[in-house]
Amino acid sequence: MDIYFYNTLTRKKDKFEPIDSEEIRIYSCGPTVYKDATIGNMRTNIFQDVLRRTLRYNGYKIKHVMNITDVGHLVSDGDEGEDKMLKSAREEHKTPLQIAEHYTKLFFDDLKSLNIETPEIVCKATDHINEMLEYVEKLMENGYAYETSTAIYFDISKLDKYPILSNLDVENQKAGARVEVDPEKRNPHDFALWIKAPKNHLMKWDSPWGPSYPGWHIECSAMGQKYLGDQFDIHTGGIDLIPTHHENEIAQSKGKCGKIPARYWLHGEYLLINGGKMSKSLGNVYLVKDIKERGYDPIVYKLFSYSCHYRNKLNFTWEGIDSAAKSLERLRNSYQINLNGTDELTTDDKEKLVQIEKNFHRAINDDLNMPLAMSFVWEAARFEKKNPEVSNLLAKFDTVLGIKIDEANSEKEEIPQEILDLVEQRKAARENKDWAKSDEIRDLINQKGYIVKDTKNGVEISKIWN
Repeated sequence: MDIYFYNTLTRKKDKFEPIDSEEIRIYSCGPTVYKDATIGNMRTNIFQDVLRRTLRYNGYKIKHVMNITDVGHLVSDGDEGEDKMLKSAREEHKTPLQIAEHYTKLFFDDLKSLNIETPEIVCKATDHINEMLEYVEKLMENGYAYETSTAIYFDISKLDKYPILSNLDVENQKAGARVEVDPEKRNPHDFALWIKAPKNHLMKWDSPWGPSYPGWHIECSAMGQKYLGDQFDIHTGGIDLIPTHHENEIAQSKGKCGKIPARYWLHGEYLLINGGKMSKSLGNVYLVKDIKERGYDPIVYKLFSYSCHYRNKLNFTWEGIDSAAKSLERLRNSYQINLNGTDELTTDDKEKLVQIEKNFHRAINDDLNMPLAMSFVWEAARFEKKNPEVSNLLAKFDTVLGIKIDEANSEKEEIPQEILDLVEQRKAARENKDWAKSDEIRDLINQKGYIVKDTKNGVEISKIWN
């Protein structure tokens, strides 16, 4: 069955034709590990997980590379400002290495919680400085880069076309409207490949241009080429990467290799929070741990994300999460009921199940259309006859969904007496308006693996998911 992807490069849905008939090579832009990954970040990882699983459903082997950006990503899209790693290290009074290790671990903990597969190759920017230097030197040799007093810049005037992915009109865009223009740049939209480091800069390496550090874009180009070659099948990332990072990756690759690095470019849309942007100032920045602390299995968020196509904005609400939690419970119940079902399936029944599978397969192959695919999952889950063959089909679907459909729903655990006593102590503190004591007890309850929620019907106690 043919596979179709919406290709940002061509701005249309293209039939997928792999370079290698057996192994698909994918590059995904991973996290800049200077802070917690949000559920918005995780939405991109969920769509990438579905992509992997869909390709494997079609019989392909996968070679998937994801980078960890632990240097070079500045706080501005322009070539000025502080490195995000250094900024976080300064604010948290830690070394950049400590920051990177801490947030990398949390990132992979979140992937595990969401049952997102780890790519075959995970590579850190700081482990590939030599590859980046070689890449920059080759760009210099090919005439696509030049040196100033502050950096090595890519010269976009050497390209036949720039940009390629985005519709940004760089020729008519007023210089300095978006970024502070370096007077030594030949063109305001030339971007830094390598940046000369001030004396007090913590993250720097020896180079032909003195102590310095990489620009953000060169990292992915160097690592992608090292592990996947000059051209590979698919490049993924969030939609926010199109006009800067991915555009500049393409420029670098054309300058060094004469090729666009990937044939298909897939981008996931933004996550909205109650119809608006996620923002610290609005207090609506949610992490995977926030879902856990509300008493939900994090897999619920994964199932929730399937209610919307990855190329459309998804609106997050706690009501939506609650609905997804009930859906997950029903799907898992259906699996268990069918597993023990004894209804006989007629030839007609079996043909119906075959057709459901074909419809599901067609949906995922149509640019990962998960809302449509889920309609066929539900058709199977609600199948009138209860039989292990239905469970087998649901399990097959789950190789794409990754929602652990074969897990039994957790029965409500008996709350330990110790926790019940603490809840009573908290209640007494609240009645006495001792809010500090109330908060202290609540935190202690959390540390012991439980969460309390004050509702109009009283206090609810639930176990925090691991």
